[in-house]
Amino acid sequence: MTIVIVDIEHVTHTCPVYPDGHPYDIRRTVVDVIPGGPCRAPVTVRCGEQTTLIPCHRHEPAKRQCGACRVIVTERTITTRTPDGNAA
Repeated sequence: MTIVIVDIEHVTHTCPVYPDGHPYDIRRTVVDVIPGGPCRAPVTVRCGEQTTLIPCHRHEPAKRQCGACRVIVTERTITTRTPDGNAA
């Protein structure tokens, strides 16, 4: 299982349409990637007389991928601030 750790920053502002404020700029920063390793369930693909093995993440939907190919995104921090830099 590949784990991707991200930090998220929301920049919010108020306007006549949304007086309570809303995010207008959302930034995600990848902090770390922990690789899951090689595929444990490669898939055989055939085209005519040619056959090859490819990792299951290139062929199968997420729920049918092996543990090494599956990707999990973890949010480490979520920060909300205003355009002037103050915390919201």
